[in-house]
Amino acid sequence: MGSSTTDETDVVVVGAGLAGLRCAARIAASGLAVTVLEAADVVGGRQRTDEVDGFRLDRGFQVLNPAYPAVRRWVDVDALDLRHFPVGVQVRRDGRLVRLAHPLRHPGELPRTLGSGLVAPRDLVALSRWLAPVLVRPRTVVAGPDRTLSEAWDRAGLRGPLRTEVLEPFLAGVLADDRGETSDAFARLLMRMFALGSPGLPAAGIGALPAQLADAARGAGAVVRTGTVVERIGARGPTGRRHIRLADGGRIAASAVVVAVGPEAVAGLLDVPAPATRGLQTWWFAADDPPTASAMLSVDGRRRGPVVNAVVLSHTVPRAAPPGRHLVAATALLPPAARTDPAAAPQEADVRRQLSEVWSTDASGWRLLRRDDLHDALPAQLPPLRTRLPVRLGDGRYVAGDHRDTASIQGALVSGDRVGRAVLRDLSGSPGDVA
Repeated sequence: MGSSTTDETDVVVVGAGLAGLRCAARIAASGLAVTVLEAADVVGGRQRTDEVDGFRLDRGFQVLNPAYPAVRRWVDVDALDLRHFPVGVQVRRDGRLVRLAHPLRHPGELPRTLGSGLVAPRDLVALSRWLAPVLVRPRTVVAGPDRTLSEAWDRAGLRGPLRTEVLEPFLAGVLADDRGETSDAFARLLMRMFALGSPGLPAAGIGALPAQLADAARGAGAVVRTGTVVERIGARGPTGRRHIRLADGGRIAASAVVVAVGPEAVAGLLDVPAPATRGLQTWWFAADDPPTASAMLSVDGRRRGPVVNAVVLSHTVPRAAPPGRHLVAATALLPPAARTDPAAAPQEADVRRQLSEVWSTDASGWRLLRRDDLHDALPAQLPPLRTRLPVRLGDGRYVAGDHRDTASIQGALVSGDRVGRAVLRDLSGSPGDVA
């Protein structure tokens, strides 16, 4: 599109991640013209899948929980052919690898779980004391007082190996936080979803999720353009419309603009502070032989290395690896210093050594397919938990993303729908006002 061309539409959505695509579908279904602009070559944002030498690699280790209300409402889970992980973990302790499994989902694993040495009665009582309120009355947990996760576990009396060897390393990979600084309310909401759902991955990788949402948006009438970089969002003109300037010189005029980019990019397009984020690093290895026969996520209860979790992904998602090969994913925390100092990031030798110890194998010969350094993997969810940050910025500008709701697929979808309803309310007077 040349510099002299100006396209016209009712709404521009910048960013084709989960929030942007859900927002576009909501608005387009009302009859308004919507154009989605995505800088990358495919939709998805942080949820995308790439093919590397016949392996399917997500951008970082991803999990889709079908128990999320927003997933149940707006995603055709059956069409994704979701492959479920076992609901449990393997834990490397000194001298042995033990298994803990959900007793209702895997009743045959109960003897192993009880014999693991990790489930002392006092710790189970403390865990129940911490988790029961969110299972029974989740709204009261959101509305009640909040504190850090570490403080909450101390108050509940959860101090034994179930905390230090299982919950802390497991949630470190989920929250990108190994200090327990995350909101306790948010952590409990996540654990509620793990307890109620069976997380997994689409057979074709996490990228199948945004691809489905993009199809839904197009089906509602939205135009989705990839490989289109937004350079600047202009001021509102005399006609009440804004001109969005593209990197290729083109322009689009719209009555409303929704910025639904990742937390690292939002401040470059809007006058809002950049959300605080946390980093994760995922290592993808190809192995001829699987290091474990289990499809469970593995954690190192000894905490002797940078890896917070690891899994043989091809056990759960066979199409992630070519026939006869296996795909191993290992995730570590990525410290803020690694943005400017590569030496501050976890190193390959340490990752291979730790994986060898966790699985009692030799990981030195595995082929490294890719390393994903995701400095802005997740918005930091600090207490007190705020699940509905304002989305209207005035003058026809809106902001969407999991950094406006909760740091999850649930939060991204809810945010996109919430912003879509706000735009419809403002442009056409449709019901469904939001903050």
